[in-house]
Amino acid sequence: MKKNFYLYLFLTVLISGITSYAVFSLTDKSKSSSYVYEGESSLFHKANYVPDEFPDFTFAAENAVKAVVHVKVVKKGTTQPYSIFDFFFGYGPQQQPREQVGSGSGVIINPEGYIVTNNHVIDGADEIEVTLENNNVFKAKLVGADPVTDIALLKIEAKNLPYLKFGDSDSLRLGEWVLAIGNPYNLRSTITAGIVSAKARSMPSMSSEFKIESFIQTDAAVNSGNSGGALITTRGELVGINTAIASRTGDFAGYSFAVPTTIVKKVVDDLMDFGVVQRAMMGISMQDIDSKLANEKNLGNNDGVYIADVSYYVRKDSEIDKEAIKRG
Repeated sequence: MKKNFYLYLFLTVLISGITSYAVFSLTDKSKSSSYVYEGESSLFHKANYVPDEFPDFTFAAENAVKAVVHVKVVKKGTTQPYSIFDFFFGYGPQQQPREQVGSGSGVIINPEGYIVTNNHVIDGADEIEVTLENNNVFKAKLVGADPVTDIALLKIEAKNLPYLKFGDSDSLRLGEWVLAIGNPYNLRSTITAGIVSAKARSMPSMSSEFKIESFIQTDAAVNSGNSGGALITTRGELVGINTAIASRTGDFAGYSFAVPTTIVKKVVDDLMDFGVVQRAMMGISMQDIDSKLANEKNLGNNDGVYIADVSYYVRKDSEIDKEAIKRG
């Protein structure tokens, strides 16, 4: 009798467990199918995706570093003139002018000694000195500079220099690996790696009428001294000049910005040919339309661009004038 009781208890527990599992499975399946769609997404095509091994940066790094230079600038101070107090109380010793020394990076883009850097690196410099990766030092001459794009072109008297080939920055893809090479904190030939975080990024801190709205944003570490350095692909092609970081402290905080080579090439060619950058003006200022602006101006939708202003430089009978394009 006791044996039959235990057998009955065992069968009862077993049946209860199977019933509970079946109910849980049906409930869970029903729940997941309600919220999660398990079909193929049109965003991804598995047939086109072949996972690679972790990328090898050594080829690009070891070769490109030879074309990235250290740029040292000297700004000479001025002697303070004697004041009226010196006239009455006697002349003290004349103070010697103080020199200000700064540094950054540059990229050799031509075997004949042409070097690209940032305008803010050399702005106001009385002397510019370039140190190559092999420690050879040269005095540099400023060929030209463009504050709007923050690009400057230098020249040193040297031949057969290693240089970086310009790549197509427009072909960069989000998530693509890139390397930043420069001299942060005077740590020569420093290489960091990251991915392309965004393209065609604008910088709110830039207030120029012709401000760049095409920065390459990466998470490669860039710090003070990296300005003017190279942003390259894993193939060793130059795709940008490292220019700025987004930071509240002045140190790297996760995002850096580079001027794309499509812009750099235009600036360099113009500085070589004309001494200044040639720009065409449309005569209008445009603004992207977001939902807030669309509501404020009763535009109905977010399509197109908003004409924020029409320049007084617009000539009569010009295309802008003929089309009667007006502000708003």
